[in-house]
Amino acid sequence: MATVGLSFGAASSGAGFDVTSTVTSILAISSAIETPWKAQLASLQAQDTALSGLGTNLSTLSTDVSALTNFDGVMASKEGSSSNTDVLSLSAASTSAIAGSHTVTVENLAQTSSTYSNSITNASDTLSGTISFGPDPDQTITLDSTNNTLQTLAGAINDGSYGVTASIVTSTTGSRLSILSNTSGAAGQLNVTASLTDVTNSNAAVTFGNGLDGVDAKLNVDGLETTSASNTVTGAIPGVTFQLLAPSTTPVQMQITNDNSDIETAVQKMVTDYNTVITGMATQEGNTTAGVAEPLFGSPTLSLMQQQLSSAILGGSASGTVSNIGQLGITLGDDGTLTLDVSTLDAVLNSNFSDVAGYFQNAGSFGQTFSTTLGSLGSSSPTGAISLALAQDSSQETGLNSNVTNEDALIAAQKITLTTELNTANQVLQSIPSQLNEVNEIYSATTGYDNNSN
Repeated sequence: MATVGLSFGAASSGAGFDVTSTVTSILAISSAIETPWKAQLASLQAQDTALSGLGTNLSTLSTDVSALTNFDGVMASKEGSSSNTDVLSLSAASTSAIAGSHTVTVENLAQTSSTYSNSITNASDTLSGTISFGPDPDQTITLDSTNNTLQTLAGAINDGSYGVTASIVTSTTGSRLSILSNTSGAAGQLNVTASLTDVTNSNAAVTFGNGLDGVDAKLNVDGLETTSASNTVTGAIPGVTFQLLAPSTTPVQMQITNDNSDIETAVQKMVTDYNTVITGMATQEGNTTAGVAEPLFGSPTLSLMQQQLSSAILGGSASGTVSNIGQLGITLGDDGTLTLDVSTLDAVLNSNFSDVAGYFQNAGSFGQTFSTTLGSLGSSSPTGAISLALAQDSSQETGLNSNVTNEDALIAAQKITLTTELNTANQVLQSIPSQLNEVNEIYSATTGYDNNSN
């Protein structure tokens, strides 16, 4: 056991000793008890950092897999094309759309009903009277000082709930009030009745003429005649929205296809993020650049994760003609990482899309099995391997921190006691010269002998 000695020279010197350094030396022995605890804490915290990093990578990979296994995910994405984009263009194809070819003939486009007033020379002229409009002429505005010019009347119409939009159209011949139905097609046909006069211009009548009639679009979809109030057509083909641009007697071919590009991007991301997980685990099997073992070196949790991932990437039941990841263009390297051949994946998507989708989405399939494995390993679930390892580390860290805290409290108490005791001893040592001097004086007084005479 280590010992601490006091160095204060001759007792009669009065020099005493350094209390602070002496207390520090004594307590260093007690502090050494904490050294293995703190080293273990540092090791556990390094493991936590490594485990959390792997957990984050696994979570990213799990998200990638979910995009492929989700029935409303990337596998359901569709894209489309039109054989004549001057007549018809595809706006959107939702996940409910079914891949296939459709024939569309556009007989006529939809129109939105509009009406306009005769030209008024001065837009600031004062108007008087009433105006009624709607599909049904039962909504009436009576002009007053707040709405008796073209501009203020247009504002009053737009501020109300009349189902129309008003604007001022100005040209070299004057200004007109234009009214456009907010409902396209035949259902939005306007019927404007006005009894307006231009007070400023000798009470000249302000009349309204018909601009465009409200007309439904007529089209033929796969041999079925149908109509649409708007030139943006939804529902004629389930899950597909398309835009009518011009009438044509020549049928337009619309092709709805699976979105191979997005699927290939999603699979590539899964492969890339899987490799990130695998290489991250492999790194933990070696030493740092300083030659020190990585935090998870020899960890049973790491070994378990590696084994289960290797098994899962090759597992899952077949879906029709697709029975392994190799058929998707994914190959497993000697180092455990994956490589994707996009051309192979594209070919199988084109030739057998349903089996590829099933390989990710069917019960017991590769995708479902892989997703379950990732959930059992990561930190997103309290029962995941990483979550359990972190919880175990946390429990040990709590005990070690408690030990350090208790030992620190004990050392602090010892420091107070030692400082008090050693200060007292030091005062005694420092007082010895004066005590010796007093003894000499008493001796001299008693014997008449003077010690200082020599």
